[in-house]
Amino acid sequence: MPYSSRERLGDFFNLLQEKQSWFLHILDSIYDGLLISDNDLVVRYINPEYTRITGVTASQIIGRNLSEVRPGAILPQVISAGAPMAGVYRREGEIEYVVDMAPIIINGQIAGGISIVKDVTEVHRLSQEISKFEKKTRRLKKMVEHAYRARYSFDDLIGSSDQIQKAMQFARKVAGGASDVLITGESGTGKELFAQAIHNASNRDYGPFVALNCASLTSSLVESELFGYEEGAFTGARKGGKTGLFEISDGGTIFLDEIGELSLEVQGKLLRVLQERAVRKVGEAGEVELDIRVIAATNRNLAEMVNSGRFRQDLLYRLNALNLHLPPLRERYGDVVPLADYFLDKFSRKVGRPFAFSPEVYDILVQYNWPGNIRELRNVIEFAANMCEENLITQLHLPPVLLVESTTHTAAKTLTDFVRETERQLIINALQSAGNSVEGKKKAAKQLGISLATLYNKMKGLDIQ
Repeated sequence: MPYSSRERLGDFFNLLQEKQSWFLHILDSIYDGLLISDNDLVVRYINPEYTRITGVTASQIIGRNLSEVRPGAILPQVISAGAPMAGVYRREGEIEYVVDMAPIIINGQIAGGISIVKDVTEVHRLSQEISKFEKKTRRLKKMVEHAYRARYSFDDLIGSSDQIQKAMQFARKVAGGASDVLITGESGTGKELFAQAIHNASNRDYGPFVALNCASLTSSLVESELFGYEEGAFTGARKGGKTGLFEISDGGTIFLDEIGELSLEVQGKLLRVLQERAVRKVGEAGEVELDIRVIAATNRNLAEMVNSGRFRQDLLYRLNALNLHLPPLRERYGDVVPLADYFLDKFSRKVGRPFAFSPEVYDILVQYNWPGNIRELRNVIEFAANMCEENLITQLHLPPVLLVESTTHTAAKTLTDFVRETERQLIINALQSAGNSVEGKKKAAKQLGISLATLYNKMKGLDIQ
C-alpha cells in the first residue's frame, strides 16, 4: 500500500531527529569543550567537556544570553566582527583555560559562533611531558657524544715519508666531502686513526663516531648491532628492543672495520642502507631515515673476494668510489724512528720515568721488516719499556724476534763499542733530565755517580755537545 503524505512527513521527521541525535553524540564525544551560540548571543549547546573544564552546566547556560551568563565573554565580539580569535587565555576564579573562537557562517551570513575550550591543566601536563622528553633526549645525546667520539685528528698522525704524506693529503681532501670512504691496507697500518681524523676534519665532527669491528661478532650479532631490533623480534631479544649502531651514528660517521668479514646476507642489507640512507630494525615494518657517512676498512683484497663469490660486486662498487690505501710500515722506513720515539714518550709518561733508546736499538728497529706494522711497533716499544729497569733501552730489552733478525748486524760490534754507546746515551739522558746549565751538569754528575770534572772529560771524549 502506498504511503500517505502524513506518513512520508513522519518518516522525514524521524530521519531528521535520528541525524540530529547522531550529530549531537559526535559533539558530546569531542575531547575539547564546545559552546555554540546563535547570532542573538543565545547559547544553544555545550558539551560535557565544556562543563568539566569551566564548571558551567547545561541548565545554567543553554537558552540564556551569553553576555548575561558569562560576563566578559569575548565570543560576542567574534560574532559581531565575523573574525576568528585563537589562543585567548581565560580565568574564572581558580579555573584556567584557553579558548579558540570563530563565527559560524551559513550562506554568507553570520548565524552564530563557536568556542573551543582547552584545559590549561592538560596543556601544562603535556608541556611538562614534552619538557621531560626534551631533557631525556639531551641527556641521551650527551651520553652518545661522550661514548662515541673520535679522539684523533690529522695532527696526531705521524710520518714524513712520501707514501704516508700522499695518504694524508688524499684523506684531507675526502674529509671535506660527504661521500663514503673505503680504507684499505694491511692490519696495523692505522686505518681507524685515519677514519677518526677524516671524521674530525669533516662537517660531521659535532656528531658521533661509531666504530664496529665486523670480524669480532657472528653474522647474527653483527646484524642486530648494526640495525637494532624491536622488542620480541626473536627469542632472547631484550625488553624494549635495541637501537642499532646505524641509528646511533645518525648525524655523524659509522666506521665498519674488517668489512670483508660480513656475510653476503648482511652485505645486501648494508648495500640498501648505503643506497636509501634508511634502516629497518629486525622485526619492524617501518624504516628510519639516516644522515650518516660510512667509512669502511679492510685488509682483504675485495676484488679477489668478488671473483670467488664471497663479496658483493655492487657493494664494492658502492664503497670503492673513494679508496684510501695506507702503505705498510716496511715501505716507509723513514717513519720508524719518529713513531718509535712517539710511543717511547707515551710509555715514559705512563710509567712516570724517562726512557731513551741506545743507538743499536734504532738500527734494529729500522732493519726489522714489521709484518704487524705500526701496531707491532707499538707492542715492541711497550714490551721494551716494561723490561727496562733503568732509563736506557738496549737490544737486551727487545723481544727475541727482533734480536734474531739483527744478529748479523750486532755481531760486528765490539764490546768497547757497546760500552761506549751505552755510556754516551746514559750521559745524554742525564743532561736532558737535569738541564745543560752548570747547575744542571752538577746535578747530572751526581745522578751518574761521578765528579763534575769527570763528566766534562767524558762529554769531550764521547763528543757530547
